[in-house]
Amino acid sequence: MFVLRQIYESLKFAGGALRANVLRTVLSLLGVTIGIFAIIGVFTMVDSLEKSIKESFSFLGANVLTIDRFPYVFDGPDFPWWEYFRRPAPDTKEFNYLSENLKSATALTIYASRNTLMKQANNSISGEITGASFAYKDVYEMPIERGRYFTQMEADGGRNVIIIGVNIAETLFPFQEPIGKEIKIRGQKYTVIGIFKREGESFLGVTTKDDAAFIPFKSFQKIYTTRSRFGVQPSLAIKGRETDIGLVELESELAGALRSSRGLKPKDKNNFELNRPEAIADAIGSVFDVIGVAGWVIGGFSILVGVFGIANIMFVSVKERTSMIGIQKSLGAQNYFILFQFLFEAIFLSLIGGLGGIFLVWLITLIPFGTLAVSLSMQNVLLGLGVSVIVGTFSGIVPAAMAARLDPVIAIRA
Repeated sequence: MFVLRQIYESLKFAGGALRANVLRTVLSLLGVTIGIFAIIGVFTMVDSLEKSIKESFSFLGANVLTIDRFPYVFDGPDFPWWEYFRRPAPDTKEFNYLSENLKSATALTIYASRNTLMKQANNSISGEITGASFAYKDVYEMPIERGRYFTQMEADGGRNVIIIGVNIAETLFPFQEPIGKEIKIRGQKYTVIGIFKREGESFLGVTTKDDAAFIPFKSFQKIYTTRSRFGVQPSLAIKGRETDIGLVELESELAGALRSSRGLKPKDKNNFELNRPEAIADAIGSVFDVIGVAGWVIGGFSILVGVFGIANIMFVSVKERTSMIGIQKSLGAQNYFILFQFLFEAIFLSLIGGLGGIFLVWLITLIPFGTLAVSLSMQNVLLGLGVSVIVGTFSGIVPAAMAARLDPVIAIRA
């Protein structure tokens, strides 16, 4: 009850200060508004960028390890790239060996991709075509809107069947139903059996399934060589168990199986790379951490100005209400009552400034930024309000303590 009364009194006095000196109060709160706007604005943009970039790499999957010649993230400028060029690429022989020997995997697939020209009658479009084994759908998401995925028999037999994205379907088959019709790729005819769901444009320009096509891996080998160092290099992807936290068990077993398959001696270095999607996410996160620190520094200077601005309002408020404080104390008001009255008022004023900054950030989210979707999260709203409360506490504690220590007799005479 006491706290509610204090809040009510603080709101009443703060409202009075706002009404009596609107220009002075607004100018004083401007520092807090700009500071909160800078901090929350930077965090909102960083969160939106990070989310968009990670969504662009969602095709890398979750709980997945890939076997490649090169790592996803390079370690500094002295990266020995020439050693990685000499590494052998994964192949079907290795794929078959791992399929028979891996115990910690739930699914294993081999795949290879290449940009190519696809034709149908007088229409043509360039897109990314991927040849994949049947288990690809168990490792990565394959959202098919119409039609179906190719069967195990079609994959094993290298049948000329194809699943295409919506952009390919609309370009090659305008005003037609593509399912059951044929597409020509490098002299081979492929029957369309499925259409992927529309994904929309990627923020980083990464090819989405809208502009992609999938065929069985053995069918892919009819139009591209995958056995030569100068051909299309396949990759292997392995899906781990949900219970294998961090894929530690799968990574250990996979490394041992690959070293055995490639005949590496105990002292030999690995001639393969086990890549994780998290490596890209960690690299992205470290960059955005630096940007976040910059946001705190930039906003911190503005908030410092805001602290002095609110403190100035509170010192003036104490001076103007000195006689009222004396009357309250003579009627029995305790020091903590006076202290909380001015402290709550400072916090309330700071919250007004913080809400102004958050409102400006929200206005920015209404501006279209192309493929970047900017959104203000509840976490950032709470952060802004929390910083505002801290600013109000720091800026109001000294004037409030000064008001609480006033002698009632001297205060009444003021």
